[in-house]
Amino acid sequence: MKNLLNFITDCVTTKKGMWITVSIWLAATLLLSVFAPGAKDYEVSSLDSIPEDAQSVVAQSKVDEYFKSNEGIPAILVFQTEENELELTDLTEIVSSISEENVEGIESIVPLGELPPQATESFFSEDGTTAIVPLNFDPSFETTDIQNSLDEIYNIAEQTDLSLYVTGPAGIAADTNDLFSRADLVLILSTVGIILVLLVVIYRSPALALIPLFAAAFVYGVVNQLLGLLGKGGLLLSNQSLSIMSILLFAAVIDYSLFVFSRYREELKIHEDKHSAMRFAMRNVGIPVFYSGATVLAAMLVLFFAEYEDSRNFAPIFGTTMAVVILASVTLVPALFTIFGRKSFWPIIPRVGDQHVKTSSFWSRVGRFVAAKPIISVAVIGIFLIISATNVLNTSYEFDNLKSFPDDMPSRVGYDILEEKFEAGDLAPTTVLYESDESISEEQRNELMSSLSEQELVSNIRIDGMTEDEKVISYSMTFEMSPYANETMDALEAIINDSGQITENNNLSGELYFAGETATAIDDRSVNERDLAVVITIETILIFVMLIFLTKSFRMPIYMMGTILVSYVAALGLGMFLTNLFFDIENISNRVPMYSFVFLVALGIDYNIILISRFMEERQKYPVKKAVEIAVANTGGVISSAGLILAATFAVLMTQPIEFLFVFGFIVAVGILLDTFLIRGVLLPGLLVLFEKDKAGTTEVNK
Repeated sequence: MKNLLNFITDCVTTKKGMWITVSIWLAATLLLSVFAPGAKDYEVSSLDSIPEDAQSVVAQSKVDEYFKSNEGIPAILVFQTEENELELTDLTEIVSSISEENVEGIESIVPLGELPPQATESFFSEDGTTAIVPLNFDPSFETTDIQNSLDEIYNIAEQTDLSLYVTGPAGIAADTNDLFSRADLVLILSTVGIILVLLVVIYRSPALALIPLFAAAFVYGVVNQLLGLLGKGGLLLSNQSLSIMSILLFAAVIDYSLFVFSRYREELKIHEDKHSAMRFAMRNVGIPVFYSGATVLAAMLVLFFAEYEDSRNFAPIFGTTMAVVILASVTLVPALFTIFGRKSFWPIIPRVGDQHVKTSSFWSRVGRFVAAKPIISVAVIGIFLIISATNVLNTSYEFDNLKSFPDDMPSRVGYDILEEKFEAGDLAPTTVLYESDESISEEQRNELMSSLSEQELVSNIRIDGMTEDEKVISYSMTFEMSPYANETMDALEAIINDSGQITENNNLSGELYFAGETATAIDDRSVNERDLAVVITIETILIFVMLIFLTKSFRMPIYMMGTILVSYVAALGLGMFLTNLFFDIENISNRVPMYSFVFLVALGIDYNIILISRFMEERQKYPVKKAVEIAVANTGGVISSAGLILAATFAVLMTQPIEFLFVFGFIVAVGILLDTFLIRGVLLPGLLVLFEKDKAGTTEVNK
């Protein structure tokens, strides 16, 4: 691999090679933009994330099989008035108007005018100010089509004095699609803007700010069209995945560009010819950059082992992104820097004979301190990380995905109104389906209903439907608390686990199935816990093995993986503490820990690789302490600047209107800063000084 990589980098840095390389990238970008569709053409707002064999999915398929009226994409029209009580005639007129307008895609709507008075009471709140009207959209209807139909319904409602908010799956999907369509442009512009500003501020060179962004633009163009081809081939492209992809792409390209130009600047102080300088730079940094990208690629591909579809959707999208980024890092990036040569660093142009790193620089002083007092260095940082990590024990998860959306989003407002005006459990009752090979007598139906009503936290239960042969019966079971509360989920999970005993106690031989939001949340929690364990295990082992091949050592990967794992737990604990302290966010999505692990470990290991590679290079000439000093001094500047930019790039996710992305971006940013300044700058170098021994024959004279 090293010989092949050296051959490639040697070719792209020659006088002809650099122009040929850039021309090939330009041609590829233009051809793909003309002949391949863009990723946005196949973007979807949500995925069917739970595995098909999950109990809630199986249960829902049973419900749909026996009770066809349950098919469709449900929406709940929430009407509210601030003055007088709502009258039934107000709603029947609106429902009639919706029917007369023949709003496209509506499969069914509750015919309030045809129901007896006592049957309509459940559609009104106790104070009479709020009412709901359920409807179903055609299940084949696309999200954009739903949005258009909802706009028609909103226009009809505007002709009245009532306020309308549409919630339920259809309303949430439409709002989500609208949110991401508006947020994507903000995300890209914010990312480019903050990278540009930080590069200029840190390096005080316009060219150094523009060259990496120029390379990122090429990569983005290629990746966007390649993902479009995958979408055309049948891959669902989640808008959430595409948003995070753009962050990963820019972050990785900028990171590897900084590693390349940092070593290039060193070599320009030795070699007069810019081509020779880049050739030697890539011979030293090419392998670390390649392995850095490869570890990130491997970490993303591990997500293929996840069962949760949103997580597994990351694998092909991020894997494609990283493959192109790696290729660009060892071809396009060095070619661009070689073309600009010393002008890349204007106005601070490196000259032959210039001092490499000033002994008075911040990281030079840090390197000397760690080498002189490794025990103090490791102890102080270790204690801080352990204290931060303990906050993980206080983690509280939120399973109501709608709570992650902005407070003023119509479907969120409608949901909050329902939560306030109706019983919490009525928001999403659990469907309990009993399936038997024999007809179920009335006595058996009532006994089973009685047994279910006696279960913990069950508020009420009623018969919702029965098949003509009376072998299958559906109940609607409502809990006392919110359907997404952890207590409700625990209570339903206990009922599911005890379902066999419940049927046996009632002398029934059939089987119980549980469908609905709470049942889905239970499967969601279970699948996520399984995915977290599997992904952490496989990713840790895979990267550890890759590091063995890179370092040709067993001890080095232990230092590298050990510190990165400790850093991850500390980042998670500290990040959750700070989100609660500064942003008043008490509960986080249960997806945050796994996503944070994938990105923090994959990206954090990059800095370990750069530091350790430089340490091993210097150790060939110097004893351990001196090699650590030189490695920290020479890599500290580029790692800290890259870390700041990377953290700021992920912090851009905090501009997104989704709380999950906000928290995820913040925690990853916190973790990257911990990695950059504490792990790579102090803890890992301290461990090297403490546990690595000088080679025989290496003396202090080498200093």
